[in-house]
Amino acid sequence: MANPSLLILAGDGIGPEVMEQVKRVIDWFGAKRDLRFDVSEDLVGGSAYDAHGTPLHDETMAKALAADAVLLGAVGGPKYDALDFSVKPERGLLRLRKEMDLFSNLRPAQCFDALADFSSLKKDIVAGLDIVIVRELTSGVYFGEPRGIFEEGNERVGINTQRYTEGEIDRVARSAFELARRRSGKVCSMEKANVMESGILWREVVQKVRDTDYPDIELSHMYADNGAMQLVRAPKQFDVILTDNLFGDILSDCAAMLTGSLGMLPSASLGAPRGDGPPRALYEPVHGSAPDITGQGKANPIACILSFAMALRYSFDQGDEATRLEQAIEAVLADGARTADLMGADGGQPISTTQMGDAILTALDNSL
Repeated sequence: MANPSLLILAGDGIGPEVMEQVKRVIDWFGAKRDLRFDVSEDLVGGSAYDAHGTPLHDETMAKALAADAVLLGAVGGPKYDALDFSVKPERGLLRLRKEMDLFSNLRPAQCFDALADFSSLKKDIVAGLDIVIVRELTSGVYFGEPRGIFEEGNERVGINTQRYTEGEIDRVARSAFELARRRSGKVCSMEKANVMESGILWREVVQKVRDTDYPDIELSHMYADNGAMQLVRAPKQFDVILTDNLFGDILSDCAAMLTGSLGMLPSASLGAPRGDGPPRALYEPVHGSAPDITGQGKANPIACILSFAMALRYSFDQGDEATRLEQAIEAVLADGARTADLMGADGGQPISTTQMGDAILTALDNSL
């Protein structure tokens, strides 16, 4: 039986640096757990533009469509700011999301106990936090038509259209409910049904999907503005939060900062199931390309490594091994290992990107 395939797109900035540590972890699982992958690598973003004049070559796109999962580092940087919008590095990532039809974006917000003091909220509010926001990723106000800036009388008007079909809501709701079955069986759906017709439709469809096919899931509804407030007031009341593209963009960034560092946060973007196999999937850290620290060995690889842990869980049905990796990271943090972004006011000596990878590999050895 063939090994599962994994396409690595390290990208720009610190992407290659953090991805190097992920590749070491992948090699560990092959050597120590007999869990092997057919790994291929290619270019995306600015590096692809430098090589091919496009942020995503057609051959790379074909590889992504054929792979069991794609792992991406980061794209962009000031070097590419003057490029035409159509060839900016970020367009490569957007093309991947669109052509792979990655409609369900999973953004965990997990606060490791050792880092609870890094949150801007009180420790008792965030310690032990473990929630996931499921954001619809390919429709809504970012894609609806009409859109644009138009002349209207003697002034300009900017128009964006919030648009959802029943089918688009249905499929992302199912993604959230399936995820909840792996967790606590609880979903809170957030929209603005009090002022938006799209919110009314969202609430009706989500409720129908739950009542018809997921009666075991505890479903609640909340207006998105109240949801933002509740995330700051008492975030541990939630487990899985389901929401649309715009609100998900805002709420997931709010939830991200509850944990104290963007360098700790992974994400997964999932498509529809492919026969008996896993859905198309792209995994990436939430952080950007961080050009200010590129090449200095300061980057935190944990978010990218945790993204691989998500791939183990959601694409490769290796939940136990994903937990092993997450617990190894937790052990390293509990022992006091810190990259520069995790250094507190007390100072101390941060470790390098490679040294953090070393520590995680040692913790994985200790897990055996």
